[in-house]
Amino acid sequence: MSSSSRAVEAGARFDEFFEDEHERLFKALYFVTGNRHDAEELTQEAFLKLWERWGEIGRIKDPTGYLFRVALNSFRARRRRASLAIRKMLPVAEPPDAFEEAEMRADVRQLLIGLTPRQRAALLLVDLLGYSSEEAARILRVRPSTVRSLATQGRRALKTEGSRDA
Repeated sequence: MSSSSRAVEAGARFDEFFEDEHERLFKALYFVTGNRHDAEELTQEAFLKLWERWGEIGRIKDPTGYLFRVALNSFRARRRRASLAIRKMLPVAEPPDAFEEAEMRADVRQLLIGLTPRQRAALLLVDLLGYSSEEAARILRVRPSTVRSLATQGRRALKTEGSRDA
C-alpha cells in the first residue's frame, strides 16, 4: 500500500509520516514553483500546519491530501500577495485616447502653422530632433546665432499663442 493511499491512524507518529511524505511533497512543489527555496519553505509550512493539527489526525480523512492541499493553497496565497504588491508598486497606465491624441496633433499643427517656415525648421531641428545650433545651422545654411534666434522667436510665438487659447 502506498504512503499516499494509506490511512494514518490516530496514534501514528508524525515523524514517520514526515519521512514518508516529505520528498514527494517537495518534488511536487518544486515542479509547481520552479524554485528549490520556495518549494522547501512551502513544504515546511505545510508540515507545520499538519503538525499543529496532528492531535486530530484521526478526523482528517486523507492526511496526505490535506498536506498537499495546504501546500498548494499557501503557494496560491503567496502568488496573490506578490501580484498585489507588484500592482501597488507599478502604476497602471491608462490606455491612450485616440481622439485626444488626434486633437493634440491638430492643435500642435495649428500652432506650428502660425510660425514662419524658418522658425518651424529651427524648432524642429533643435527642440524635436535634438541637434545643436551649430548642426542645425549647417543644415539650414545659416549662422548658429540665427538658429538660436529663430528657435527663441518660435518658442515665444508658441507660448503667446498657447496662452491665448487657454
